[in-house]
Amino acid sequence: MTTRDDARTAVPPVDGGTTQADKGRDDLLDAVLSVASGLDLTGVLERFVEASVELTGASFGALNVLDARGASTTFVQVGVSPAVAAMLRHAPHNIGVLGEIPDEGVLALDDLTHHPAFRGFPANHPPMGAFLGTAVRVREKVYGYLYLADKQGGFTEADADVVIALALSAGVALANAQLYANAARREHWLRAGQDITTMLLSGVDEEEALAHIAATAREVAGADTAALALPGVGGELVIELADGHAAESLIGSVMPSDGPSWSVMGEGHGLLVESLSQSRVVRVLPMRAFGPAMFAPLQTSGRGVGVLILMRRIGGSAFESSDLVTAESFAAQAALAFVLAEARHAQDVAALLDERERIARDLHDLAIQQLFATGMQLETVRRRAARGVDPSELTSIVEDALDNVDASVRQIRQIVYALRDPDAANGIVERLRREASLARTGLGFAPSFVVMLDGESVPDGDYIEADQIDARIGPDLTDDVVAVVREGLANAARHAQASSVAVRVIVKGQGPTGTVIVEVEDDGVGLPAMRARRSGTGNLAARARQHGGTFTLGASPAGRGALLTFEAPLG
Repeated sequence: MTTRDDARTAVPPVDGGTTQADKGRDDLLDAVLSVASGLDLTGVLERFVEASVELTGASFGALNVLDARGASTTFVQVGVSPAVAAMLRHAPHNIGVLGEIPDEGVLALDDLTHHPAFRGFPANHPPMGAFLGTAVRVREKVYGYLYLADKQGGFTEADADVVIALALSAGVALANAQLYANAARREHWLRAGQDITTMLLSGVDEEEALAHIAATAREVAGADTAALALPGVGGELVIELADGHAAESLIGSVMPSDGPSWSVMGEGHGLLVESLSQSRVVRVLPMRAFGPAMFAPLQTSGRGVGVLILMRRIGGSAFESSDLVTAESFAAQAALAFVLAEARHAQDVAALLDERERIARDLHDLAIQQLFATGMQLETVRRRAARGVDPSELTSIVEDALDNVDASVRQIRQIVYALRDPDAANGIVERLRREASLARTGLGFAPSFVVMLDGESVPDGDYIEADQIDARIGPDLTDDVVAVVREGLANAARHAQASSVAVRVIVKGQGPTGTVIVEVEDDGVGLPAMRARRSGTGNLAARARQHGGTFTLGASPAGRGALLTFEAPLG
């Protein structure tokens, strides 16, 4: 092996005073900067191996990243054709000569086949002689090992210095890449938790939301399979949902009471399992077909909702403690959203029951009692008719009964209509006042609002006259009147550029001879000479025709602005 001093004295000057040593230092600096320039983990590894091969003159280079058990998780190589790499099938294990590489410094061999620990090459492995190996450390922990082989003339001490310097820079770059990857993964977990919360609180079906939790957790964690163990009948903990590889074999599996799932849900702390297939405490047969696993409790405020189980296939990389922390946070957020969704569902059910009670009460107190009284009237008619009473004497009773039937029908229709439109339970005057109030935002000011009943203004809070207006207009025409006012105010806000808008609702008479008139007048710019869209006003004209009434939109009599007029018989 060439010593460091020999390498220095053998370097002749080049380029008018620039030595090969200077050029070597520049190349090393460029390589260090190249290795440390990115945050992508795979990119850092590839640049590190390529720079090591280039600077040392090796024919072959590889980086073997190992897990806690010494198994290869990532293998990056340079100098081997894809065909040969495919025939080798798997990365080398950390045994034999490779197991002799020190945690610090290098292992330099003129011919690795002469080392006492050499056990031969795997099948289809190309022959190699000169060898240089060193450990790559990240935060004082060995992350992997660099292998360089087949340099013409063997590796020098200068080569050893180069790979040590590169390994140090690679360790820093890998630490930064890991931090970046962990931050990105945490962000992904948080975003996934927010999506789950939004989904649950938006009223999505419970089973659909749980399936989404499993699928999202599997994707974010990089797991092959995700399962949700939830409390079932009889207090058992059962896998009710699974997503990914062999999911069907897991569904329906009952978790043993002394197994890891019950322990995680009871204690509220997650658990990492190196390999389910080799674990002595895992007795669920379908789960023993998996390797690394992670159990995260679905728990909030001391209440256990279930357990999220993430699994990788046998031979897959183990989950890390940082993975468990983020998975626990995601599971807790999902559990909280699930509990809140349950509470909201319970409130909805309670509200539905209250609404049913209200409907039953209204039907009993209003419609049914009125129909019962009508039945008694008709029974009186039947008895008197049986006694031979003059039919003319019964006419008034029958007419009263018919009026009561009509009133009952109207009452039932109003109750039913209120189910379709909760706002319809309010009277027309209240609804119109609210429309005027809501229009303040769009107009920039409050419009004036006047209701007239038979020539008299109806003051705010006069519920007796307001009830009379409701009785005369009826629910069907009420909706059209409200729609006319709403459209008129919206048009004024969009197009009029007005400083004042007046809404007038005039009710005259009752029955077929009575009328309701709606006027919306503004002092704005008036109507354009050419109107391209008429969808809104066209709808109002259709509403008027439906009731046998009229609709007009023209210039205001005041000479400025526009006047919308809707008129319909009360019916």
